[in-house]
Amino acid sequence: MQTPEDVQAMLKLASLGWGAKRISRELGCSRNTVRSYLRQGGWQPYQSPQRPGRLTPHSDWLAERFRQHRGNCDVVRQELRREHGIAVSLRTVERAVAHLRREVLAQTAATVRFETPPGHQLQIDFGTVRVPVDDEPVKVHLFVATLGYSRRTYVALFLHERQSAWLQGLEGAFRHFGGTPREVLVDNARALVNEHDAQTREVAFNDRFHAFCRYWGVTPRACAPYRARTKGKDERGVGYVKRNAIAGHRFVSLEELQAHLVRWMREVADVRVHGTTAEPPIHRFERDERGALSPLAAKAPFLQVRELSRRVHTDACIELDTNRYSVPWKLIGEAVTVVVAERQVRVLYAGQEVACHAQNAGRRISIIERSHLVGIVGAHLVGVSWLARPSAAAAPPPAAPAELLRPLAEYETALGGSW
Repeated sequence: MQTPEDVQAMLKLASLGWGAKRISRELGCSRNTVRSYLRQGGWQPYQSPQRPGRLTPHSDWLAERFRQHRGNCDVVRQELRREHGIAVSLRTVERAVAHLRREVLAQTAATVRFETPPGHQLQIDFGTVRVPVDDEPVKVHLFVATLGYSRRTYVALFLHERQSAWLQGLEGAFRHFGGTPREVLVDNARALVNEHDAQTREVAFNDRFHAFCRYWGVTPRACAPYRARTKGKDERGVGYVKRNAIAGHRFVSLEELQAHLVRWMREVADVRVHGTTAEPPIHRFERDERGALSPLAAKAPFLQVRELSRRVHTDACIELDTNRYSVPWKLIGEAVTVVVAERQVRVLYAGQEVACHAQNAGRRISIIERSHLVGIVGAHLVGVSWLARPSAAAAPPPAAPAELLRPLAEYETALGGSW
């Protein structure tokens, strides 16, 4: 086999009037090889002889099933045996559909850029990163919202990705942009989507998230399962935040980190020239998109008040968002009403408030008011409260009263000698 360059040289020399013998001496090959390529008029790849195989009569069926199962040859092999009674090896099926694999891979990777008009779509997602805070790595969750037209970005800091964080992040984005878009495109997060059928594209959104969208007048959309690039603007936005706003920075506290993100949005993200639109997002937003958003009016936050029912555990605590809040111990085993509003947790029993705590944004933390334990712990603890983390060491037991202690000399006398 000659290379395509050698064949081109043969054709060039032949056009200059060279004969096959002279060309063969010049290129170091046989005259028959030169004559063969001159008759073909160019280079052609070697083609092995085609021999009919067991699967040749079923080539159309194989192609249809191969595309249907997105290149999974083992599933095709199983169906071939079940439907046609043909038992072959996996390698035989792979050879039979090898010419289709590139086509299927291209179809899987193909993406059509989808541009939305001003005010039409907001894409949201979370990104997780470890940030040095007070010289210790802290895992933080960054809520990132990106407007589809202007590419303007909003970032908020959370310590978890529960549903409340998604909804608070969305409301923060609405306030930051000064209005609401017509639709919100989300990933298939379990906090927002109960079920998404990949074949029929039927989506069952979480009831509370659906109520949130109705409250703000936006339409929820879910991207295709396992195809997050349909939400590509925000996927790239999350990576941009991690690389540009977070990487290489250290912070004294989480409050300093949040303040840094606010400054970064204003001084960096809004004013940089976007690679796709070739404009700063803030210019594109102010010119075309701000007026296309629906005004917020005077609506209160959707999560302003939450009312739940909880049962008091044996440790005199109720559980809320993985955290534990104490109540008077005499209510152990009773059902109480928990009202969460304005970052406070109020516990009601029979319509009366029995406990009130500041809401904690962390996870798996115990917030204990020691006065709730009077009667099962010492009275000197009344009025003292503390935050207890699961990893905290247990407090040492109180020392025995002095009147119960004896001097060691008495034990020496009883034993008949000294230590």
